[in-house]
Amino acid sequence: MGTAQAATAYRQLLKAVRKHVGREDRQRHFADYVTQEFRSNRNLSDPSSVQRKIKLARDYTFLLNSVHHHKDLLFSYNIAVDRSEEMKRILGKSAASVGLQLPDVYQS
Repeated sequence: MGTAQAATAYRQLLKAVRKHVGREDRQRHFADYVTQEFRSNRNLSDPSSVQRKIKLARDYTFLLNSVHHHKDLLFSYNIAVDRSEEMKRILGKSAASVGLQLPDVYQS
């Protein structure tokens, strides 16, 4: 059972590293490190140690996927974009709806 869980955790972690970190040569050392760690720990005899390492791999996979998803959400909400023009437009519409004009400070 531990071998199958380890293989699944390894595949999922390697997939997340390749997807979110990259496959280029300059980023290859991340995938190499994951491979090296799984190979160096394949002969562990202590079941609790094996389970702890598998849990660590799953947690790190979840972290990579979550950080990438969070970044996608930020970009979808245009957090990184300057919103001053949009705010000027909204303020102008609000002022116009009650029959007022914005002062020259807010006009472009």
